[in-house]
Amino acid sequence: MNSDVLSLIRTNMDGFSKRQRVIANYILSNYDKAAYMTASRLGKAISVSESTVVRFAAELGYEGYPEMQRALQEMIRNKLTSVQRIEVSNDRLGSSDILSAVMQSDIDKLRMSLDAVDRDSFDRAVQQIVDARRIYILGLRSSTAIASFLGFYLNLLFENVVLVHTTSVSEMFEQVLRIGPGDVMIGISFPRYSSRTVKVMQFASDRGADVLAITDSEASPLCRTARTALLAKSDMMSFIDSLVAPLSLVNALIVAVSRRMNTNISDTFRELEKIWAEYGVYENAGHLE
Repeated sequence: MNSDVLSLIRTNMDGFSKRQRVIANYILSNYDKAAYMTASRLGKAISVSESTVVRFAAELGYEGYPEMQRALQEMIRNKLTSVQRIEVSNDRLGSSDILSAVMQSDIDKLRMSLDAVDRDSFDRAVQQIVDARRIYILGLRSSTAIASFLGFYLNLLFENVVLVHTTSVSEMFEQVLRIGPGDVMIGISFPRYSSRTVKVMQFASDRGADVLAITDSEASPLCRTARTALLAKSDMMSFIDSLVAPLSLVNALIVAVSRRMNTNISDTFRELEKIWAEYGVYENAGHLE
């Protein structure tokens, strides 16, 4: 199914009934709000029945209204400005319990990601990392936290990890100047996608490196150059990005990589524990000064 719902609506406009045209015109003019309305709520907003809205989605070729709604959401998430995100989020949350609403949304994204993740792609990504000569990791803006988390743990497992620092574009290219065949570039980005991440991934691909994307959708621009893509559903909560599911995916990736390695990980951490104890890296609870 074509995820560009607006183009689909415009193409079929001449064949719609009078009420269907009312729905179509509303969505075309208010797609940012319509994407997060239930069929019942959308119907009330334009004075048509819920069943008419459901039939409209079927007329476009969707299995049901939820599928059309998801297609709308995927289409617009990278287009919304921060102000629009706040407006849409306020409309979605209304006067509900914020804590419950946000955490339930995260739970839903985790379930969706678990159902959707491709096991073959996950297995291939693990092997790409284990076999790499050098491992480059790049994530900008909100994805910086995920990139740093991944880089921290992979650096405990490997001696060849390069966490690309998120400074100017030219400086990022300088950090990946020597990337080439045998290396892997892990690019991480979610809506709104970072154009700088896309450009550096393209550079890595052009230099012959293996490119791995961690993103939310096959329609993500990161997938254009990636040989392997790991997909996890993100969500927008007001002006912030909710990245619980992507972080869980990265957790699984780190554990799988450690299990796949030929070396004894326990030896590494025994050595680290000695160093931590000798230099007082950690304090026991109740003995802080």
